[in-house]
Amino acid sequence: MEVTEEQFNGHPVVVPVGDVDLGNSRDLQMHLRQTLGKKPKRLLVDLAGVPHMDSSGVATLVEAMQVSRRNGTSLVLCAMTDRVRSIFEIARLDKVFRIVDKREEAEENA
Repeated sequence: MEVTEEQFNGHPVVVPVGDVDLGNSRDLQMHLRQTLGKKPKRLLVDLAGVPHMDSSGVATLVEAMQVSRRNGTSLVLCAMTDRVRSIFEIARLDKVFRIVDKREEAEENA
């Protein structure tokens, strides 16, 4: 897995590419912590390049959500593959996270 950071409409976007699993979820965790440490107003996590995520990846995103709430950062997950989205739906995390189909939708109803 590779993790990069981009900017979209003035907000950071963390972009993991590859499976997020026990072997590499720590890389994503460290990147999210670093980005959230800057206390951005909004942080997008673009998951379009993540075909599979296990429970450690989900836990990493739950931790990021908790930190973002403490920081006053709006955390938005976008462009999930159907497989990853189903994991969030089964765990009912789609009711906890703000999940949008496209980056542009993160600006709507913020």
